[in-house]
Amino acid sequence: MPTQTVNVDEAKNQLADLITIASEGGEVIITRDGKPLARLVPVAQVKKRTAGLNRGSIWTSKDFDEPLPDKFWLGQE
Repeated sequence: MPTQTVNVDEAKNQLADLITIASEGGEVIITRDGKPLARLVPVAQVKKRTAGLNRGSIWTSKDFDEPLPDKFWLGQE
């Protein structure tokens, strides 16, 4: 779907149509005095995460939350 360019006054009168264009994957550039002012694009859909989907595929070591040795912080390791 090609990008559509409209000026602010046209956008005011055609807002519902422009929203439909964006919701269908199009892009609308709104201009004022021939200069781009805003872009109307579709909102990306958030992918829903499923808890427990990869259960057992990772592990945490028993010393995970133990302090790191001084050698680590001094860059000697």
